[in-house]
Amino acid sequence: MASTLKGVIAAVATPIAEDGGPDTGRAVKLGRFLLDNGCDGLNVLGTTGEATSFSLDERKSVMTAYKTAGLPLNRLMVGTGAASVADAVALTKHAAALGFAGALVLPPFYYKGVPDDGLVAYIDTIVQATVSQPVPLYLYHFPALSGLPWHIELVKRLRDKYGTRIAGLKDSSGDMVYARAAAGVAADFDVFPSTEGCLMEAREGIFAGCISATANVNADLCADAWRAGNKASHDAAVAIRKLFDGKALVSGVKSLLSYIHNDPALARVRPPLTDFAEADRASVVAGYDAVRRQMVA
Repeated sequence: MASTLKGVIAAVATPIAEDGGPDTGRAVKLGRFLLDNGCDGLNVLGTTGEATSFSLDERKSVMTAYKTAGLPLNRLMVGTGAASVADAVALTKHAAALGFAGALVLPPFYYKGVPDDGLVAYIDTIVQATVSQPVPLYLYHFPALSGLPWHIELVKRLRDKYGTRIAGLKDSSGDMVYARAAAGVAADFDVFPSTEGCLMEAREGIFAGCISATANVNADLCADAWRAGNKASHDAAVAIRKLFDGKALVSGVKSLLSYIHNDPALARVRPPLTDFAEADRASVVAGYDAVRRQMVA
């Protein structure tokens, strides 16, 4: 089962409507813009997409909107993990039926310290429920938020049991030693660190690319680094990412998106997240403009 997901993938933000639900019109518009301006693909409804803050029906509505709008689903991965295995199955089946290229699966994150057998059973339930439409599964390793790691021996166990149905892994741990170990599980096991800082290493074939929140705002620079090996573009992309160090990343990215696209609605977040602090917004916007000026100087 060859993956069509490679390169610069934005962990795309989900715009929020005035009523607090997902704004599918703006979501489609943003997705199309990113695909037209540097992104090889999109990770829909991940952490940056605030997936766990939406209901099952809301998540399905976002997926369906991308399909209805004719976006190339062979370039889109969608988050389908949930605390309830029934919800994870429902979302993964919906993703498969629509034609998404991959389903990104968080572990069932409420109960901590569960044994590996429980996590294998969770994945097994999803795999068996999607046998007729075997969408590739990508493990989402983000233990800082999920509290449950897809540790390397567990990844190997899942890969041995299910083969290429377990197509790869997104690593949001920030631990590059872990990411490299995961990439060594199999030659065709695609690992995506969550930072564009890895792109030069990824060009050497170690990683399949990156899945980054800040690719929402620096995709053109990331693309130039990935495709052409341009160090200046890579440095600029990383500099933009660093603007968010110590700040709220999701609301910060959405705030900068609202500035770039001149659309205040793009800054909205869904509770429990809160608006990006005004002082932080001013700092990020100034830093972003400085990086962009330097690139055209």
